[in-house]
Amino acid sequence: MTATLETLAQQLREHGHKLTQPRCAVLHALLSTAKPLSPAEIQALGQGFCADLGLVTVYRTLELMEEIELVRPVHLADGCHGYVLATPGHTHHVICERCHAVIEISGCGMGDFLNFVAERTGYRITGHWLEISGLCADCQHIP
Repeated sequence: MTATLETLAQQLREHGHKLTQPRCAVLHALLSTAKPLSPAEIQALGQGFCADLGLVTVYRTLELMEEIELVRPVHLADGCHGYVLATPGHTHHVICERCHAVIEISGCGMGDFLNFVAERTGYRITGHWLEISGLCADCQHIP
């Protein structure tokens, strides 16, 4: 299912939150691209929808949206991270090293590996995330 402003607004309402103008501006920014956006980029894009959108509001909105699984952080090779809209359920990311496009892959085939880690370390594994980097099909053709 492709996210729309209305489906995202509905998810906010289902978790007891209103779609305020600043939240709407953050969602518009995230809907505008499939690439991860930094909070500063979200603020800049979002100001086209809400002129007084502040960076603190962006961070608070992202924190709220991450809690209710509307967005996911994506860690990039440069040590920074951005945010993308989340798809429901457990996913992993494939990130292009050149253009920074992100694709979420649903599901997880890491059960055997996680069991191995638990047995080896004595840990009770409670969660994980996986990000894979490489070159997307378009970037493979760029010299």
